[in-house]
Amino acid sequence: MSETKTHGFDTLQIHAGAHPDPATGARQTPIYQSTAYVFRDADHAAALFNLQEVGYIYSRLTNPTVSVLAERIAALEGGAGAVCCSSGHAAQLLALFPLMGPGLNVVASTRLYGGTITQFSQTIKRFGWSATFVDFDDLDAVEAAVDDNTRAIFCESIANPGGYITDLDAIAAIADKVGLPLIVDNTSATPYLCRPFEHGATLVVHSTTKYLTGNGTVTGGCVVDSGTFDWSASGKFPSLSAPEPAYHGLVFHEALGSMAFTFHSIAIGLRDLGMTMNPQGAHYTLMGIETLSLRMQRHVENAERVAKWLEADPRVDFVTYAGLPSSPYFDRVPRICPKGAGGLFTFAVKGGYEACMKLVDSVEIFSHVANLGDTRSLIIHSASTTHRQLSEAQQVAAGAAPNVVRLSIGIEDADDLIADLDQALAKATA
Repeated sequence: MSETKTHGFDTLQIHAGAHPDPATGARQTPIYQSTAYVFRDADHAAALFNLQEVGYIYSRLTNPTVSVLAERIAALEGGAGAVCCSSGHAAQLLALFPLMGPGLNVVASTRLYGGTITQFSQTIKRFGWSATFVDFDDLDAVEAAVDDNTRAIFCESIANPGGYITDLDAIAAIADKVGLPLIVDNTSATPYLCRPFEHGATLVVHSTTKYLTGNGTVTGGCVVDSGTFDWSASGKFPSLSAPEPAYHGLVFHEALGSMAFTFHSIAIGLRDLGMTMNPQGAHYTLMGIETLSLRMQRHVENAERVAKWLEADPRVDFVTYAGLPSSPYFDRVPRICPKGAGGLFTFAVKGGYEACMKLVDSVEIFSHVANLGDTRSLIIHSASTTHRQLSEAQQVAAGAAPNVVRLSIGIEDADDLIADLDQALAKATA
């Protein structure tokens, strides 16, 4: 299908990037379970390796099934190009890789998935990178955290675990002012609820494991480039604006323009870091995306009902769902996430840590797992699991205090979900 701006989201989620298989006419995208691809001749091979021609060489770099997925996600996000990889964490490293170097830093929101906070606060130090964590509701603090060694600003559109909605327009204005790319993790929102490029983001990352796949079967990640950032303007991004020795002095931005970041992430990032998505995993995610809009509508409807019920329950101290009028982020929903505030939020249980632990042990329909974005409703006590590595102060800042549990609301019958929480709360607070 030739994508144009006239195609709606529901059409793109089924057709973008896909064509009937030229060899067999197969309508569904085949799983190309192949390591390598035969060259037409020696000149064809040389042209591919010189980045003079687009094609398939080796599945660590590109694979036909994975390429369809990358094109589809790019179309849904409104980006110039995308690269799929093995996980959401891999996507974050792949996004930072062309931008960073020893001694450089990223300014990141305090409201992030616990694994991301650990990756940014601990693991990236081994590369000589660092992260400065700031409350992104404090815009002055965000701008003040940027220094001469900052190379990116990073946040989540709908923050995990609390479901907080970031003011992307305001953060993008700061990024534009200081001449840095804004990287937005859009996993919790998906492009159905939020399109970060329309708010000024430079790059979008996804854990495709979550809502995009939607069925809890595979892990994967994706980096989408807006194609609008001028990588050559400041001299801060030599990987993209200076000659690349591995390609005989090719300057990616000069030669490839809006596709510079995408091609660099394939030709250098996947080539050398090797964080490849497998084609069968890409196939599962493609099938999941075909129903993304339908699922997200139901996730939002159910989350609104469950959150309202919880907020009115005397056994609950507070609920963080941004779709509630009581939320300080409620006014951002129409602007940032016009189709709804998502299906992810936390709530505080009276009785604290011990009551939370009893609650997750008492649910019957909700599954106690370290995942989100499944068709099934999921529950977890973040402070003792996904955010366990953090100090209590960091847990509170991230929205994962010891007295809260996180819900990822699925697409079951909302009345059944409420009944399950009701009986579990009764046991937890008895």
